[in-house]
Amino acid sequence: MEQRNYSRVAEFVLLGLSSSWELQYFFFVLFNFLYITIVLGNLLIVLTVISEPALHTPMYIMLSNLSVLDVFLATYATPKMIHDFLHESKTISFEGCMAQIFLLHVFAGGEMVLLVAMAYDRYVAICKPLHYTTIMNSCKCRGLVVASWVIGVMHSLSQLAFTVNLPFCGPNIVDSYYCDLTLVIKLACTDTYVPEVLMLLDSGLMGMTSFLLLLISYTIILVTVRSRSSGGMAKAHSTLTAHITVVTLFFGPCIFIYAWPFNNFPVDKILSVFSTVFTPILNPIIYTLRNKEVKSAIRKVYFLRI
Repeated sequence: MEQRNYSRVAEFVLLGLSSSWELQYFFFVLFNFLYITIVLGNLLIVLTVISEPALHTPMYIMLSNLSVLDVFLATYATPKMIHDFLHESKTISFEGCMAQIFLLHVFAGGEMVLLVAMAYDRYVAICKPLHYTTIMNSCKCRGLVVASWVIGVMHSLSQLAFTVNLPFCGPNIVDSYYCDLTLVIKLACTDTYVPEVLMLLDSGLMGMTSFLLLLISYTIILVTVRSRSSGGMAKAHSTLTAHITVVTLFFGPCIFIYAWPFNNFPVDKILSVFSTVFTPILNPIIYTLRNKEVKSAIRKVYFLRI
Protein backbone atom coordinates (compact mmCIF):
# COMPACT_ATOMS: atom_id res chain seq x y z
CA MET A 1 0.00 0.00 0.00
CA GLU A 2 1.34 3.45 -0.92
CA GLN A 3 2.06 5.54 2.15
CA ARG A 4 1.28 9.21 1.84
CA ASN A 5 3.06 11.55 4.25
CA TYR A 6 1.79 15.08 4.65
CA SER A 7 3.95 17.75 6.29
CA ARG A 8 1.85 20.02 8.50
CA VAL A 9 1.77 23.72 7.67
CA ALA A 10 4.10 25.55 10.04
CA GLU A 11 2.52 28.98 9.67
CA PHE A 12 -0.36 30.84 8.07
CA VAL A 13 -0.20 34.08 6.09
CA LEU A 14 -2.77 36.72 7.07
CA LEU A 15 -3.78 39.11 4.30
CA GLY A 16 -5.08 41.68 6.78
CA LEU A 17 -7.65 44.39 6.16
CA SER A 18 -5.95 46.08 3.21
CA SER A 19 -2.90 45.82 0.96
CA SER A 20 -2.56 49.62 0.70
CA TRP A 21 0.27 50.98 2.88
CA GLU A 22 -1.50 54.34 3.21
CA LEU A 23 -4.59 52.62 4.62
CA GLN A 24 -2.49 50.40 6.84
CA TYR A 25 -0.81 53.44 8.46
CA PHE A 26 -4.25 54.96 9.00
CA PHE A 27 -5.55 51.70 10.47
CA PHE A 28 -2.50 51.50 12.73
CA VAL A 29 -3.36 54.85 14.36
CA LEU A 30 -7.11 54.18 14.41
CA PHE A 31 -6.98 50.71 15.96
CA ASN A 32 -4.30 51.73 18.46
CA PHE A 33 -6.68 54.43 19.70
CA LEU A 34 -9.67 52.07 19.71
CA TYR A 35 -7.78 49.31 21.54
CA ILE A 36 -6.48 51.66 24.24
CA THR A 37 -10.00 53.05 24.66
CA ILE A 38 -11.44 49.53 25.01
CA VAL A 39 -8.93 48.50 27.66
CA LEU A 40 -9.10 51.70 29.71
CA GLY A 41 -12.89 52.05 29.48
CA ASN A 42 -13.63 48.48 30.50
CA LEU A 43 -10.99 48.40 33.25
CA LEU A 44 -12.51 51.62 34.66
CA ILE A 45 -15.84 49.80 34.98
CA VAL A 46 -14.29 46.70 36.58
CA LEU A 47 -12.30 48.72 39.14
CA THR A 48 -15.31 50.92 39.92
CA VAL A 49 -17.56 47.92 40.63
CA ILE A 50 -14.85 46.34 42.80
CA SER A 51 -14.20 49.58 44.72
CA GLU A 52 -17.81 50.64 45.37
CA PRO A 53 -19.78 48.36 47.76
CA ALA A 54 -23.09 49.84 46.54
CA LEU A 55 -22.42 48.21 43.15
CA HIS A 56 -21.94 44.73 44.56
CA THR A 57 -25.27 43.59 43.14
CA PRO A 58 -25.98 40.90 40.51
CA MET A 59 -26.50 43.40 37.69
CA TYR A 60 -23.20 45.22 38.20
CA ILE A 61 -21.25 42.04 38.93
CA MET A 62 -22.38 40.70 35.57
CA LEU A 63 -21.63 44.03 33.91
CA SER A 64 -18.09 43.97 35.29
CA ASN A 65 -17.64 40.44 33.96
CA LEU A 66 -18.92 41.65 30.59
CA SER A 67 -16.17 44.27 30.65
CA VAL A 68 -13.56 41.60 31.41
CA LEU A 69 -14.79 39.52 28.46
CA ASP A 70 -14.74 42.60 26.23
CA VAL A 71 -11.09 43.29 27.09
CA PHE A 72 -10.17 39.69 26.29
CA LEU A 73 -12.30 39.68 23.13
CA ALA A 74 -10.47 42.75 21.86
CA THR A 75 -7.06 41.38 22.88
CA TYR A 76 -6.96 37.92 21.31
CA ALA A 77 -6.33 39.37 17.81
CA THR A 78 -6.23 43.18 17.81
CA PRO A 79 -2.62 43.65 19.09
CA LYS A 80 -1.42 41.18 16.43
CA MET A 81 -3.41 43.09 13.79
CA ILE A 82 -1.91 46.42 14.92
CA HIS A 83 1.58 44.92 14.79
CA ASP A 84 1.00 43.61 11.26
CA PHE A 85 -0.04 47.02 9.94
CA LEU A 86 3.64 48.07 10.10
CA HIS A 87 5.11 44.85 8.75
CA GLU A 88 5.09 43.46 5.23
CA SER A 89 5.22 39.87 6.42
CA LYS A 90 1.95 39.03 8.19
CA THR A 91 2.37 35.47 9.40
CA ILE A 92 1.20 33.50 12.41
CA SER A 93 2.39 30.08 13.57
CA PHE A 94 0.10 27.07 13.39
CA GLU A 95 -0.05 26.97 17.20
CA GLY A 96 -0.77 30.70 17.35
CA CYS A 97 -3.55 30.30 14.79
CA MET A 98 -5.21 27.51 16.79
CA ALA A 99 -4.82 29.64 19.95
CA GLN A 100 -6.64 32.54 18.28
CA ILE A 101 -9.50 30.26 17.24
CA PHE A 102 -9.74 28.84 20.76
CA LEU A 103 -9.66 32.22 22.53
CA LEU A 104 -12.15 33.83 20.15
CA HIS A 105 -14.77 31.17 20.80
CA VAL A 106 -14.13 31.13 24.56
CA PHE A 107 -14.71 34.86 24.90
CA ALA A 108 -17.42 35.24 22.24
CA GLY A 109 -19.31 32.18 23.50
CA GLY A 110 -18.97 33.35 27.10
CA GLU A 111 -20.23 36.82 26.19
CA MET A 112 -23.28 35.39 24.43
CA VAL A 113 -24.26 33.43 27.53
CA LEU A 114 -23.54 36.37 29.84
CA LEU A 115 -25.71 38.72 27.75
CA VAL A 116 -28.58 36.24 28.06
CA ALA A 117 -27.97 36.05 31.83
CA MET A 118 -28.05 39.85 32.06
CA ALA A 119 -31.33 39.95 30.14
CA TYR A 120 -32.74 37.37 32.55
CA ASP A 121 -31.61 39.53 35.48
CA ARG A 122 -33.43 42.56 34.04
CA TYR A 123 -36.50 40.42 33.33
CA VAL A 124 -36.67 39.32 36.98
CA ALA A 125 -36.01 42.86 38.27
CA ILE A 126 -38.76 44.43 36.16
CA CYS A 127 -41.34 41.66 35.82
CA LYS A 128 -40.96 40.08 39.28
CA PRO A 129 -39.64 42.92 41.49
CA LEU A 130 -41.02 41.51 44.76
CA HIS A 131 -39.16 38.24 44.24
CA TYR A 132 -35.95 39.71 42.79
CA THR A 133 -33.75 39.31 45.88
CA THR A 134 -34.92 35.74 46.30
CA ILE A 135 -34.52 34.70 42.67
CA MET A 136 -31.33 36.64 41.86
CA ASN A 137 -29.33 35.97 45.02
CA SER A 138 -25.54 36.10 45.14
CA CYS A 139 -25.25 32.33 44.69
CA LYS A 140 -27.29 32.34 41.46
CA CYS A 141 -25.38 35.38 40.20
CA ARG A 142 -22.03 33.63 40.69
CA GLY A 143 -23.47 30.50 39.08
CA LEU A 144 -24.54 32.43 35.97
CA VAL A 145 -21.13 34.10 35.65
CA VAL A 146 -19.28 30.80 36.07
CA ALA A 147 -21.68 29.13 33.63
CA SER A 148 -20.87 31.75 30.96
CA TRP A 149 -17.15 30.95 31.23
CA VAL A 150 -17.67 27.18 31.36
CA ILE A 151 -20.00 27.18 28.35
CA GLY A 152 -17.57 29.42 26.48
CA VAL A 153 -14.70 26.99 27.11
CA MET A 154 -16.79 23.94 26.22
CA HIS A 155 -18.06 25.62 23.06
CA SER A 156 -14.50 26.53 22.04
CA LEU A 157 -13.13 23.06 22.73
CA SER A 158 -15.88 21.53 20.61
CA GLN A 159 -14.85 23.82 17.72
CA LEU A 160 -11.14 23.15 18.14
CA ALA A 161 -11.59 19.38 18.44
CA PHE A 162 -12.54 18.95 14.77
CA THR A 163 -10.12 21.65 13.52
CA VAL A 164 -6.72 20.99 15.09
CA ASN A 165 -6.42 17.47 13.66
CA LEU A 166 -7.38 18.39 10.09
CA PRO A 167 -4.56 17.78 7.56
CA PHE A 168 -3.13 21.22 6.72
CA CYS A 169 -0.50 20.32 4.14
CA GLY A 170 -0.27 23.13 1.60
CA PRO A 171 -2.50 26.21 1.27
CA ASN A 172 -1.85 28.63 4.13
CA ILE A 173 -3.25 32.03 3.07
CA VAL A 174 -6.03 33.38 5.31
CA ASP A 175 -7.93 36.32 3.84
CA SER A 176 -8.47 38.05 7.16
CA TYR A 177 -6.57 39.83 9.94
CA TYR A 178 -6.85 36.85 12.29
CA CYS A 179 -7.36 33.09 12.08
CA ASP A 180 -11.04 32.94 11.25
CA LEU A 181 -12.32 29.39 11.72
CA THR A 182 -14.50 29.57 8.60
CA LEU A 183 -11.44 30.38 6.47
CA VAL A 184 -8.90 28.11 8.17
CA ILE A 185 -11.08 25.02 7.79
CA LYS A 186 -11.20 25.54 4.02
CA LEU A 187 -7.37 25.29 3.85
CA ALA A 188 -7.40 21.65 4.98
CA CYS A 189 -6.26 19.07 2.42
CA THR A 190 -9.49 17.10 2.69
CA ASP A 191 -13.22 17.41 2.15
CA THR A 192 -14.39 19.98 4.71
CA TYR A 193 -18.14 19.45 4.33
CA VAL A 194 -18.51 17.63 7.67
CA PRO A 195 -16.41 20.16 9.71
CA GLU A 196 -18.40 23.01 8.20
CA VAL A 197 -21.69 21.33 9.11
CA LEU A 198 -20.42 20.81 12.66
CA MET A 199 -19.45 24.48 12.81
CA LEU A 200 -22.91 25.44 11.56
CA LEU A 201 -24.58 23.31 14.23
CA ASP A 202 -22.30 24.63 16.96
CA SER A 203 -21.56 28.33 16.42
CA GLY A 204 -24.53 29.12 14.19
CA LEU A 205 -27.05 27.46 16.48
CA MET A 206 -25.52 28.98 19.62
CA GLY A 207 -25.56 32.48 18.15
CA MET A 208 -29.13 32.22 16.83
CA THR A 209 -30.47 30.70 20.07
CA SER A 210 -28.84 33.33 22.29
CA PHE A 211 -30.01 36.16 20.04
CA LEU A 212 -33.61 34.92 20.01
CA LEU A 213 -33.60 34.50 23.81
CA LEU A 214 -32.41 38.10 24.17
CA LEU A 215 -35.08 39.46 21.84
CA ILE A 216 -37.79 37.49 23.66
CA SER A 217 -36.57 38.78 27.05
CA TYR A 218 -36.47 42.40 25.90
CA THR A 219 -39.91 42.11 24.30
CA ILE A 220 -41.43 40.73 27.51
CA ILE A 221 -39.78 43.52 29.53
CA LEU A 222 -41.10 46.23 27.20
CA VAL A 223 -44.63 44.79 27.25
CA THR A 224 -44.55 44.57 31.05
CA VAL A 225 -43.33 48.15 31.53
CA ARG A 226 -45.79 49.48 28.97
CA SER A 227 -48.70 48.02 30.93
CA ARG A 228 -47.56 49.77 34.12
CA SER A 229 -46.63 53.37 33.39
CA SER A 230 -45.98 55.62 30.40
CA GLY A 231 -43.05 57.32 32.12
CA GLY A 232 -41.38 54.04 32.88
CA MET A 233 -42.10 52.93 29.34
CA ALA A 234 -40.24 55.89 27.85
CA LYS A 235 -37.18 55.27 30.01
CA ALA A 236 -37.22 51.52 29.46
CA HIS A 237 -37.75 51.95 25.72
CA SER A 238 -34.72 54.25 25.48
CA THR A 239 -32.53 51.91 27.51
CA LEU A 240 -33.61 48.69 25.83
CA THR A 241 -33.32 50.20 22.34
CA ALA A 242 -29.68 50.97 23.10
CA HIS A 243 -29.19 47.44 24.47
CA ILE A 244 -30.81 45.84 21.42
CA THR A 245 -28.58 47.95 19.14
CA VAL A 246 -25.42 46.69 20.83
CA VAL A 247 -26.69 43.11 20.92
CA THR A 248 -27.50 43.27 17.20
CA LEU A 249 -24.02 44.63 16.40
CA PHE A 250 -22.47 41.76 18.35
CA PHE A 251 -24.71 38.89 17.26
CA GLY A 252 -25.37 40.07 13.70
CA PRO A 253 -21.81 39.49 12.41
CA CYS A 254 -21.47 36.21 14.32
CA ILE A 255 -24.72 34.83 12.88
CA PHE A 256 -23.92 36.06 9.36
CA ILE A 257 -20.40 34.56 9.33
CA TYR A 258 -21.05 31.25 11.09
CA ALA A 259 -24.57 30.48 9.93
CA TRP A 260 -23.34 30.37 6.30
CA PRO A 261 -19.95 28.66 6.61
CA PHE A 262 -20.00 27.33 3.04
CA ASN A 263 -19.68 30.83 1.58
CA ASN A 264 -17.33 33.67 2.42
CA PHE A 265 -18.11 37.25 1.52
CA PRO A 266 -15.86 40.35 1.32
CA VAL A 267 -18.01 42.00 4.00
CA ASP A 268 -16.97 39.29 6.52
CA LYS A 269 -13.83 41.29 7.44
CA ILE A 270 -15.86 44.37 8.28
CA LEU A 271 -18.35 42.34 10.30
CA SER A 272 -15.50 40.71 12.26
CA VAL A 273 -14.14 44.16 13.16
CA PHE A 274 -17.57 45.19 14.45
CA SER A 275 -17.86 42.19 16.77
CA THR A 276 -14.28 42.22 18.09
CA VAL A 277 -13.45 45.95 18.21
CA PHE A 278 -16.50 48.21 18.09
CA THR A 279 -18.77 46.12 20.32
CA PRO A 280 -16.26 46.13 23.24
CA ILE A 281 -16.28 49.95 22.99
CA LEU A 282 -20.06 50.26 22.85
CA ASN A 283 -20.75 47.83 25.70
CA PRO A 284 -19.32 50.01 28.51
CA ILE A 285 -20.97 53.11 27.04
CA ILE A 286 -24.43 51.60 26.58
CA TYR A 287 -24.64 49.17 29.49
CA THR A 288 -22.68 51.02 32.15
CA LEU A 289 -21.50 54.59 31.58
CA ARG A 290 -25.05 55.75 30.74
CA ASN A 291 -26.13 54.43 34.14
CA LYS A 292 -26.56 57.11 36.84
CA GLU A 293 -25.41 54.81 39.64
CA VAL A 294 -22.19 53.96 37.84
CA LYS A 295 -21.44 57.59 36.96
CA SER A 296 -22.05 58.55 40.59
CA ALA A 297 -19.75 55.74 41.76
CA ILE A 298 -17.01 56.86 39.34
CA ARG A 299 -17.16 60.42 40.69
CA LYS A 300 -17.13 59.12 44.26
CA VAL A 301 -14.29 56.64 43.80
CA TYR A 302 -11.95 58.61 41.52
CA PHE A 303 -12.72 62.30 41.83
CA LEU A 304 -13.89 62.95 45.38
CA ARG A 305 -10.71 61.35 46.69
CA ILE A 306 -8.48 63.75 44.77
